[in-house]
Amino acid sequence: MSVTITTTGPGRAEITWTEDDDPKGYIARAVESDQLAYALEALGGGESGPATPETALFAAMHTATLERLLERRAAVQVVKLRDDHGLSWRQIAAALYDDPEKQSSVRRMYDSGRRHLGV
Repeated sequence: MSVTITTTGPGRAEITWTEDDDPKGYIARAVESDQLAYALEALGGGESGPATPETALFAAMHTATLERLLERRAAVQVVKLRDDHGLSWRQIAAALYDDPEKQSSVRRMYDSGRRHLGV
């Protein structure tokens, strides 16, 4: 993986990537639009939160937008795990859900990933 995250100090990190890592510009847009910042803030569960209802709504919108994109990209990864690497539904379910019995959830992701790929 050539996307790298380097810890530069307590509470600080630097993210680097190349154009080859981001041919569709998803990473760049997530950084430039503050989607990544809002999602990381939500992940951290900061107690203060946004100062106004408008800011809180804006933060939630950006977090949800990035979440939907990540869901689509994860579905495409499931297609590659199954089709390119030949992993079983059970193997994928165990990795994604820590439960090999969740094969139907993985199959739904697979179908979604194929739709996103236009297959």
